[in-house]
Amino acid sequence: MTHRSIPAGHWLKSSYSQGNGGDCVEWAPSHIPATGEVPVRDSKDPHGPSLSFSPTAWTSFLTAVKSGSLTA
Repeated sequence: MTHRSIPAGHWLKSSYSQGNGGDCVEWAPSHIPATGEVPVRDSKDPHGPSLSFSPTAWTSFLTAVKSGSLTA
């Protein structure tokens, strides 16, 4: 599966992206393959490249965002 084949309505924008001028991360939870890799893209460039993260890496990222330990 290529991430470009994921329909537009299946991408979800991060709830942490509000009020920051549109710098948003989107992910497609309904399109996680059997490998568990999470498809992620930049909402400003929906036709551009996307990335896949392992479940462990994605969980670590979410934990860091929720704790506020990431800075711009």
